Amino acid sequence: MEKLFGTDGIRAKAGEFPLDGETVEIVGKSLARRFAEKLGRAPRFVTGRDTRESGAWIEKRFHKGADSESASCESAGVIPTPGVAHLTGKFDFDAGIVISASHNPFEDNGIKIFSPSGKKIDGEIEKAIEKDVFDGSKLEVQNSKSDFEIDSSRTIEMQNDYSDYLAESFKNLSLENLKLVVDCANGAACGFAAKLFERFGACVVVINDAPDGKNINAGCGSLHLELLRAKVLEEKADFGVAFDGDADRALFVDEKGNLVDGDSTLWIMGQHLQANNKLKNQTVVATVMSNIGLEIAFAARNINLLRAAVGDKYVLQELLKSNSSVGGEQSGHVIFPERSLVGDGMMTTLALLEALRENDKTLSQMNEGFTRLPQILVNVRVAKKLPFESIADIAENAEKIEKQLGVKGRLLLRYSGTENLARVMIEGENQAEIEAQANHLAEVIRKSLG
Repeated sequence: MEKLFGTDGIRAKAGEFPLDGETVEIVGKSLARRFAEKLGRAPRFVTGRDTRESGAWIEKRFHKGADSESASCESAGVIPTPGVAHLTGKFDFDAGIVISASHNPFEDNGIKIFSPSGKKIDGEIEKAIEKDVFDGSKLEVQNSKSDFEIDSSRTIEMQNDYSDYLAESFKNLSLENLKLVVDCANGAACGFAAKLFERFGACVVVINDAPDGKNINAGCGSLHLELLRAKVLEEKADFGVAFDGDADRALFVDEKGNLVDGDSTLWIMGQHLQANNKLKNQTVVATVMSNIGLEIAFAARNINLLRAAVGDKYVLQELLKSNSSVGGEQSGHVIFPERSLVGDGMMTTLALLEALRENDKTLSQMNEGFTRLPQILVNVRVAKKLPFESIADIAENAEKIEKQLGVKGRLLLRYSGTENLARVMIEGENQAEIEAQANHLAEVIRKSLG
């Protein structure tokens, strides 16, 4: 059966299948029907969206489809993804639905669905929705209301509740005499981030907080840090943060204008939690893409680094399986499972600022001790995705390179999840050497699978 759901829900061009109006209504109707079967009653859903222009009509079509199966739906309006996850549990909804394409350009959009715990819904419901969409006899959505309107009666209340929840989670934090630059990516953080940090007494300079439906992530936010770096230096600020479109991830710039990515955030938080006897099992969870320098630095502090597959879904699985305190990705998704099961860019920012304040250090000082090893990534177009180990020439050359790298280097071979590409990633002590190794192995793959 064809798939709609990836590791982060449904993602596509807005207006095109499966994010055309009719299919969105079917998704809403199917979700409501499946939950009604499971619960034995009409379900209650909450939705939220980011600032892209397609969000409002996609949300409305979803509500219409769910309403046709007697589901009760409310809208939290424009709100960060983790806000919807929080509200789902707090207000006793059966599921929370986010209309967002995260860091993608405005033309894209998506649908992701959370359970009250903050986890994504289980695969069985996803498969059931996929079956309803692809079975050929599409569920017709008939609604008696001639001009269907969504329920926004508690939008402000729910948005305020999410802000209050974050503030109360760090109620002892003071950011007095601290100057922050905040890049809202013209996305869901607008209207939330600056006010939140000001509640703690920070002086906040905010940029890219004028969304027009098309400028979300456009040359700004966590994918484009040039403006943030320049503004931090211009303002002589202590700290800069950039969110992505739905504010579930955050990347940082220190007072010197240097990037502090997800690996650096894990390094700082891992040490801080360990020093306060709050790092369970002396373990931090990262992904296969995290730099080997992080693993080496943690080993020197007797901290174990567990690696999960790429995707916050897999980071969370490993966090819960290993009962660990913090995990995340280079991209800035960081999860503190004792606080929330969802990556939350504003929560990550507050946790990092709390660590800085409690240690009375700058961000650059807290990041000391972690040396990033040189890295090279080469993409190779392939005709088929066969297991690398099944091709003798690839396996032999990969093994040879791994022996050359030893304990101070790492080779990672993987296929793209969305394209016919093989990815060769090598880390080591010498940039020229790893580039030569990566290009050689890429050529072997091209001859074998291209």
